[in-house]
Amino acid sequence: MSSILERSFKVLEHLAAHPEGKALSALASAMDMPLSATHRLLSELIRCGYVRQDQSHGDYMLTIKMVSLGLGFLSASGIVDIAQPLLDRLAIDSGELVRLGVVDGDALTFVAKAQGATRGLRYDPDMGLSVNLSCSSAGHAWLSTMSDERALALVSAQGFGKPEDFGPRAPTSVKALLAHIEATRERGFSMIVEVFAPAMTAMAAPIRNGAGTVVGVVTIAGPMVRLTEERMFALGPALLATTEQLALSSGASALLSRRVA
Repeated sequence: MSSILERSFKVLEHLAAHPEGKALSALASAMDMPLSATHRLLSELIRCGYVRQDQSHGDYMLTIKMVSLGLGFLSASGIVDIAQPLLDRLAIDSGELVRLGVVDGDALTFVAKAQGATRGLRYDPDMGLSVNLSCSSAGHAWLSTMSDERALALVSAQGFGKPEDFGPRAPTSVKALLAHIEATRERGFSMIVEVFAPAMTAMAAPIRNGAGTVVGVVTIAGPMVRLTEERMFALGPALLATTEQLALSSGASALLSRRVA
């Protein structure tokens, strides 16, 4: 049976995916918990300031305390001050969405972004979520820096993404994924076409700190009508230059300079 702490985090994660709020019964059902236990847990989270109950319809939702903790951590780490100007410049040069993902244990999470598209279709998925490794340019870039055995172990633990949930070309087998990883190693950066989402393309390159540890990735993503394969190859040098600059300045950020196991 899961601990109270584990159940608390699961409730917080579930509510984070439902900013409109959830009714007690719906939340209990989603968490597979008794109504009484769910109510007690929510009462404690309300007392601690992480959850509130809407007075009009009674649904439960997160407060901004969780957001404040995350933003405070990123601010204290120095990563935003270092990365944002570089991300902004790459976004302007590419005219597309540029994001920074940070390695945290066995996960990769986007923590900063810059939007280069000033008109037309703007590609801008949710931030702060763990990246699907098998179906993303960021995942492929990170996996390419480790052994095939380690890469497959991480993907196996997370699970392959399904084409119906991502893009029609999402790899669903070890052979297909390894082909993406090997191509990424040869180029120095990943390239995907309709892998993460239909009609979307993306590319990414890893960031290594002074000790040679991969601490994150930088990605460029956009609609395939604009961000073509030819365009991605042309942007390769600018992407790699950005990751190199982040690597050189990573010592000023506690988040980027740390050694990751």
